[in-house]
Amino acid sequence: MKIEQLYTGCLAQGAYYIESDGEIAIIDPLRETQQYIDKAKKEHGTIKYIFETHFHADFVSGHVDLSKKTGATIVYGPGAKTEYDIHEAKDGEVFKLGNITITVLHTPGHTLESSTYLVKDETGKPYAIFSGDTLFLGDVGRPDLAIKNNLTKEDLAIMLYDSLREKIMTLPDDVIVYPAHGAGSACGKNMSKETVGVLGEQKKTNYALREDMSKEEFVKEVLEGMPPPPQYFAKNAMMNKTGYTDFDTVLKQGDNPLDPEAFEAIANQEGALVLDVRTEDDFVKAHIPNSIFIGLNGSFAPWVGALIADLKQPILLITPEGKEKEAVTRLSRVGYDNTLGYLKGGMEAWKAAGKDIERVDSIDALTFKKRFEEDHLHVLDVRKEGEFASEHLKGDNVQLFSLDYINDQMNDIEQDETYYVHCAGGYRSVIAASILKARGFNNLINIEGGFGAMKNSGLPVTDYVCPTTL
Repeated sequence: MKIEQLYTGCLAQGAYYIESDGEIAIIDPLRETQQYIDKAKKEHGTIKYIFETHFHADFVSGHVDLSKKTGATIVYGPGAKTEYDIHEAKDGEVFKLGNITITVLHTPGHTLESSTYLVKDETGKPYAIFSGDTLFLGDVGRPDLAIKNNLTKEDLAIMLYDSLREKIMTLPDDVIVYPAHGAGSACGKNMSKETVGVLGEQKKTNYALREDMSKEEFVKEVLEGMPPPPQYFAKNAMMNKTGYTDFDTVLKQGDNPLDPEAFEAIANQEGALVLDVRTEDDFVKAHIPNSIFIGLNGSFAPWVGALIADLKQPILLITPEGKEKEAVTRLSRVGYDNTLGYLKGGMEAWKAAGKDIERVDSIDALTFKKRFEEDHLHVLDVRKEGEFASEHLKGDNVQLFSLDYINDQMNDIEQDETYYVHCAGGYRSVIAASILKARGFNNLINIEGGFGAMKNSGLPVTDYVCPTTL
């Protein structure tokens, strides 16, 4: 038996490759499926099953494409209804894979069809669970993502409590836990940076698995401090349920080099969003007017999903050289399939064609400190509420303006006012500045290095403030 975790840091997502005696199962595959096909071919195996732990909300799975290319059976847990062919498994159903077995444990709570897959080794001993979003290391899945039903998040949390105690905590302590996500995912609150664990350790350290925890305590603690899900979650879940355009078609359409004239014409004719995925330093120095920055070097896919409301939005790309396919691929992972091409030659070609460019005024923390001490500057802190509550710059004109909710906060600021914008390190502040500039806010100054550099410069910061008082 061979088990391999294929982890994608940008999504904080783990897909899994399981092989026994030449038969292979893939669990929760990514959108780009050729990697699994190539791996199986190299190891002279056959992909027999594709197991989906649930209808994912934070990414578009590759299950439909992989099944079409390999003939492998897609398996979901009880209650899963799709618009393509699947095997809807029964609770307790056993699938044979070479010399091992995979048992379906229906574990509703994160979603209604959520299931955990228990692998038993060649001797029939419980060896590992693939827990999806039911159990993470250090946390459990959020119970507020069910699709089109009349249940409340409290109802789902109660289901999750029962699932954990009746189906998972009864398993031996030495069972290995392979979750669908690690730290950085919006599918939970307190996930560990580790991506593989042991069930016995989780029973000791995971707050949600306390033996003496009542159902009421569980519901309260799981839901406490749970932020609203990003807007694209429900849309991705629906794509996973109904199907989608095959990835090869999406990649072919998006991997389309355009000269500046063609690029500009398509932008105007199609109403395309110009998305600049270079580094924040490159963007502030020169960018196309009204383009939006979300760099590949940060949490690219989650920020795209949070900030671009329409999955069908036509997109044109400004990329670092050689990163064109990567950008199209990473957009497709969260359901943005309408990329129309990229600027061939990048900003150098744009400048050479005599096209207009803009920049973002940017200063270092020491320069900002001097100005801040001399004048009452307006400061926009675009970090998350929890970060702001923990520590922020002290001043009457310092305003929490979280990037997560930037599209809902435009009326809270004035277009003719000058704002100094910062985040923790510089990535999110440039995203915010690009969005604000595209909406007509032109008096913006980015603070390089963000809050970290500002604090190190000796600027005064506040002590902890409870977020509920903000």
